[in-house]
Amino acid sequence: MQLILTFVILGLTIFLFMSNRVRADLVSLIALLAFVMTGILDPAEALAGFSNSVVIMIAALFVVGAGILRTGLARKASNLLLRWTGNSEKKLFFLLLVIVAAVGAFMSNTGTVAIMLPVVISIAVSMKVSSSKFLIPLSYVASLSGLLTLIASPPNLIVSQVLVDHGFERLRFFDITPVGIAAVITGIIYLMFVRKVLLPNSNNKKQISNTQLSPKELIQHYHLEENLHRVQVLNESPMVDRPLSELKIPADYHLCILKIDRKSAEGRNLLPITYQEMAGPKSVIHGKDILYIQGSKSQVEKLAKDYQLVFETDQSKNDLVSSQLGIAEVLLTPHSSLINETIENIGFREKYNLNIIGINRKGTYILKDMSNVRLRFGDALLVQGSWEEIELLSRETKNVVVVGQPKEHASMAAANGKAPIAGGIMLLMIAMMILEVFPTVISVLIGAVLMILTGCLRNMDDAYGHLNWESIVLIACMLPVATALEKTGGMVVLSEGIIDVAGGYGPLGVLAGIYLITMVFGQFISNTATAVLFAPIAMNAAMNIGVSPYPFLITVAAAASMAFATPVASPTNAMVMTAGGYKFSDFLKIGIPLQIVMFIVMMVIIPLFFPF
Repeated sequence: MQLILTFVILGLTIFLFMSNRVRADLVSLIALLAFVMTGILDPAEALAGFSNSVVIMIAALFVVGAGILRTGLARKASNLLLRWTGNSEKKLFFLLLVIVAAVGAFMSNTGTVAIMLPVVISIAVSMKVSSSKFLIPLSYVASLSGLLTLIASPPNLIVSQVLVDHGFERLRFFDITPVGIAAVITGIIYLMFVRKVLLPNSNNKKQISNTQLSPKELIQHYHLEENLHRVQVLNESPMVDRPLSELKIPADYHLCILKIDRKSAEGRNLLPITYQEMAGPKSVIHGKDILYIQGSKSQVEKLAKDYQLVFETDQSKNDLVSSQLGIAEVLLTPHSSLINETIENIGFREKYNLNIIGINRKGTYILKDMSNVRLRFGDALLVQGSWEEIELLSRETKNVVVVGQPKEHASMAAANGKAPIAGGIMLLMIAMMILEVFPTVISVLIGAVLMILTGCLRNMDDAYGHLNWESIVLIACMLPVATALEKTGGMVVLSEGIIDVAGGYGPLGVLAGIYLITMVFGQFISNTATAVLFAPIAMNAAMNIGVSPYPFLITVAAAASMAFATPVASPTNAMVMTAGGYKFSDFLKIGIPLQIVMFIVMMVIIPLFFPF
């Protein structure tokens, strides 16, 4: 009875996946609950997926991928690829798949997709094309690359161990490579042919470009670079040790001091530690401080002469945005209490701890003498201060509304210039995985933690914000399906049945039968679980008919990697499903023909390199 219930639940789950009427992660949760309520799985078995190392590794890889994206490393890599391929989408598509295969030869397909995902999305944005044209091919080629080396995929290691357990010589590092090369070449050729016909061109939410202006673009729109000046305070300046409120610079010079760069007292005798402070009435000026002043150059020159200030030679227009301080645009709400009030009277700085440094009034930018400007509905205010204060302001809904996503901009500003660090962390992680210094999941967790500690990600909240919970829950809930099939005897019933049917056609017939049953079950359970279940069956089949077990075990490894027809067939498919905005039917449409092609190719290639 439990065997029948297992197949009924699995069948209904597949139907719901295909209908695309219910979110995939919710479907997987319903299936998991059904297995528990029918007594097929106990709660511990059902929830085991959430503690599975694969699920933990995927979560950590999302964090590593976020660091690669945040620091601009993905953008740099995509720009390099675009330079190599010019404007040819076809060349880019081919080169991208070759690079994915090369990377995938030395690390897991999940790791390969996590690293390449932000690069591919960045490329799609640069070319103004949908990422759905690239992400399914990314997942498929990453899976195929698992056959290139022994360590590239868990099924390879599993079948190698089964050979050793039965007294045969284990597979060497490149023994499986010829099969992998044939699979990768076939896969790339197939995807090159079908990319315009079968691949969707969805304009999903994640692909829609953000129309809000970034801090850098705001600086350009408000022409701040033309009115921003940096000066250094000399030790003998009359400003030293005096608060800004006492100096009355806005009233006397019509200038606004926006921020101060200064060396901390702790750093003066050791290493010079520079930190930034938003300028305010209580800010006390020190010698060697760098002041950022907004206003006309003539007035700044007059101030410099009066107070013994020296112009800095590097007048960077992006200096207003840093890991600590930023800018944002805010709009007045229709019922805002600020409407019809002057900048001087509203006490904006006292209330929100932010400076108003510009006003956009229907395309006219007001940057000078703002204190007596009376605000109107429709005005946009450019504010400057710490990112924390801007984020707090974004929660205000009564008087103002912050435009855009300050938390995102703050994270990007914090990671600015750290692309080499992110690249180094990625290479370290890959090296630890290849050399097996630690278990794979530990190596990935080390990479994720380093991304946070080095500032490639702003904080833990930033890291958590990049976890794709839909993919994580989907994979964690589907992993126990293998346990259900094994407990109820479903695997044994189907596998023995197909071997009995195919046995009359000789070794090649049995080989084809093992490939097909492994491939079919590999569409719904992980490649690791599939290999664990079918490797012993393949070994027994080879021994029973008196032939070499190597082609049969290689067949299990290959078929377990051919997970193309469903989004739950592989963690990589689940990862790209959300990012690419795919439906279940997209995987069926593209994956099933590829499954058929791969079956034919593998039935020729495997016996050729591993004779019976």
